[in-house]
Amino acid sequence: MSIKMHLVFIFLFFFGNTQLGFSSEILTVEKTYIKEYDTNGRLKAEGWKSMDIKIDYWTFYHQNGQVLSKGHFSNNQKHGYWYFYNDEGQLLKEGHFENGSAEKWWIFYDIATNNKSKFQFKNNQKNGFALRYNKNKLVKAEEYQNGQKIDEWTSLIAFRLDNPTISLR
Repeated sequence: MSIKMHLVFIFLFFFGNTQLGFSSEILTVEKTYIKEYDTNGRLKAEGWKSMDIKIDYWTFYHQNGQVLSKGHFSNNQKHGYWYFYNDEGQLLKEGHFENGSAEKWWIFYDIATNNKSKFQFKNNQKNGFALRYNKNKLVKAEEYQNGQKIDEWTSLIAFRLDNPTISLR
């Protein structure tokens, strides 16, 4: 038995039957559904808070009432998958947050041309590969380090020759 296990055993043996000043009730933290309004009375945001900290699912709104963004919070920071929209309700981008930082794959939509781009992010910067699509056909691959483009391929064959082990999923 390790030293830690011995100490835990000794602690429980000597103090296990006493209260040690702790309540025997289970501590519960209440969460409340909140709606936030601007100075003109328009809904700005709605979601869950616990002890004045944003948690769980939130939705934010443009001044015209269209959804601006929606996703999850953890401890007041964006965390998980998020969606962002223009004031006409069209999806502009979507992607992952980890503790408030853009991470993993993000998809950006060009509404005017019906094209999209996928970027890998790390610490809020493009870091990894980017894939550019024209009408759902891959037309270009790029590589980024710390937000700076370091390489580019305009053919999938050339990309595969240079990067035979890279998965683009």
